[in-house]
Amino acid sequence: MKYTQGKYLILKKSAIARNIYSFEILCPEVAEVATAGQFVHIRVEGFTLRRPVSICGIDKNKGTLRIVFEIRGEGTEMLSHLNEGSLIDMLAPLGHGFTLNQDFRKVILIGGGIGTPPMLPIADFYGSKATVITGFRSADAVILQNDFRSTGAETVLCTDDGSLGIHGFVTQPFEEIINSEKIDAVYACGPMPMLKNISKKAIEKNIYCEISLEERMGCGIGACLVCACRTKKNDEEYFAHVCKEGPVFNAKEVIFNG
Repeated sequence: MKYTQGKYLILKKSAIARNIYSFEILCPEVAEVATAGQFVHIRVEGFTLRRPVSICGIDKNKGTLRIVFEIRGEGTEMLSHLNEGSLIDMLAPLGHGFTLNQDFRKVILIGGGIGTPPMLPIADFYGSKATVITGFRSADAVILQNDFRSTGAETVLCTDDGSLGIHGFVTQPFEEIINSEKIDAVYACGPMPMLKNISKKAIEKNIYCEISLEERMGCGIGACLVCACRTKKNDEEYFAHVCKEGPVFNAKEVIFNG
């Protein structure tokens, strides 16, 4: 895994929803090798542990990465105070990303809440071959819809309270699509219950499925056991590091609790 540590310039900052921010970061050596599904590990002044944030956009020509994050505690709140022109301390790019295949003719991308940003680079790759299903608590938490549409992908929006789009969970339109169309692959990131349901339905339909797990991380490079998760290979169970062997896994490899 090739990664670098450095301080990089924030070119653009915007608030895209309540407590959700987007940064565009100039980091040519990182952008050159980054792939969809990887993440950056950010050092926040005054905090010991770094904060993992998924990569939301990769522009190799401009040498930039985009990250989108939600304020979830003191660390991410402090991160949100950085502005355009500030330097951000990152280890990047980290982790194992998604498997993309130009031969796939129809794919489904599913994002739940703040698990939505890592779907955008996949939509950039597949364009009109992709249907993007995203789910949020309510209208004020909805993000990136115009970004997904600009890739040429079809978009389906769901909200838990029905304040925008379909009233309900992402599993409803997902089931309707896989029951009516031939799908080559499914990619998903979001809360564990969502990933469990998506994985189960994809496996039942024998559809290739990759999921990105959201776990607390300590080091970000596989040296500690903070982010260990139960997986299986060749019918043998073992604990994998989400930060190094993931965050993306084949859905058939993940052992879900319950």
